Amino acid sequence: MAAEDHSAHDHHHHDQHGSELSEMQARVRALETILSEKGYVDPAALDRIIETYETEVGPHNGARIVARAWVDPEFRARLLADGSGAANSLGHVSPVGSHLIAVENTPEQHNLVVCTLCSCYPWEVLGLPPVWYKSAAFRSRAVIDPRSVLADFGVALPAETKIRVWDSTAETRFLVVPMRPEGTQGWSEERLAALVTRDSMVGTGLVTAP
Repeated sequence: MAAEDHSAHDHHHHDQHGSELSEMQARVRALETILSEKGYVDPAALDRIIETYETEVGPHNGARIVARAWVDPEFRARLLADGSGAANSLGHVSPVGSHLIAVENTPEQHNLVVCTLCSCYPWEVLGLPPVWYKSAAFRSRAVIDPRSVLADFGVALPAETKIRVWDSTAETRFLVVPMRPEGTQGWSEERLAALVTRDSMVGTGLVTAP
């Protein structure tokens, strides 16, 4: 009997850990099912929203914009002069995109984006904002002591590099254009885009080293 109980326990243990869904995913799936059954949400509409965030919006869009700016001087100039127009020319059109401003990092200046009032964020080019971006600690400290905030994210800048903080609003959102890393001459846009991180386009990170 003991052997049978142990076997049953092992089987149950395997089923729990062999599930393809995490606990949180399972909870979300259950909530989705309940809301759909009660008629509160349309499953087709929900699927469309999920598909949009997986394929149409997100940091891969911002990375594509940055990579194009790195290889195309004309596009770079247009992006810095009219961020909305440049982003929209690549197909990233949205109400938020009509107020997008691109700011470029240089050896002399590093740009950091924050929303001090709430969590305004250019979701069409960066996706959903990370939890830390919405936190009161980040929103307040980024303005008061941006260099220490960057240090918390592992970004150590030369003392002579100025840090400029940009405050997003409901009307205006920002996209940081990070510096292109050395050793990437001749790289394709696709390969360059893979180096661009979400945090580097907010200013709390740097691009991935090639």
